[in-house]
Amino acid sequence: MSTASNTLFVTVAGNIGAGKSSLTKLLGERFHWKPYYESVDDNPYLSDFYADMHRWSFHLQIYFLANRFKCHKMIVESSESVIQDRSIYEDAEIFAHNLHDIGRMENRDYENYVSLFHVMMEYLQPPDLMIYLKASVDTLMRQITRRGRSFEQGIQRDYLDQLNRLYTDWIDNYKLGPLLVIPSDNLDFVNKKEDLQYVISLVKNALPQYQLFEQ
Repeated sequence: MSTASNTLFVTVAGNIGAGKSSLTKLLGERFHWKPYYESVDDNPYLSDFYADMHRWSFHLQIYFLANRFKCHKMIVESSESVIQDRSIYEDAEIFAHNLHDIGRMENRDYENYVSLFHVMMEYLQPPDLMIYLKASVDTLMRQITRRGRSFEQGIQRDYLDQLNRLYTDWIDNYKLGPLLVIPSDNLDFVNKKEDLQYVISLVKNALPQYQLFEQ
């Protein structure tokens, strides 16, 4: 649990377009958890990054890492229960890792980034529950198209597929705390109440402490 008594720290992880923000909002409303969202619309590097990944990858990842560290620190020090849209671990384990693998981040930048990440990890308490939304590339592509962010429309299937493979490796080796994997290809928790209720039941089962938040 976070440093404040009787509070919870839950994080929603997943690839681009998996539905993290939507699920963060819905679970926050259901359990009265304060939502923390990923910095996207106000991110000064994101559109430049998608136009030229090699030039802007290090800048983007440092921006995300700094913001995520600040957010993570605020969460564990909070007197409220919190649900977070994407974890700091994904920045290093998935996105920076992938950018280095595909030659979009130079060795020296990646090594510097990873060194900084590991220093930060010494000061951060992991979440009480990590929820991973597992989605196929077809689902991700469909949902990216549906939400219509202009800078995302050029994302290639191969890029998402590589991220998915890294997510699989990371989740298979996740040891920081309780983990809930939710296959989401056949779920529509935004528009179907029964699907949302199903997800809520999974979260309750994964968090015995949920009775603290029942009304």
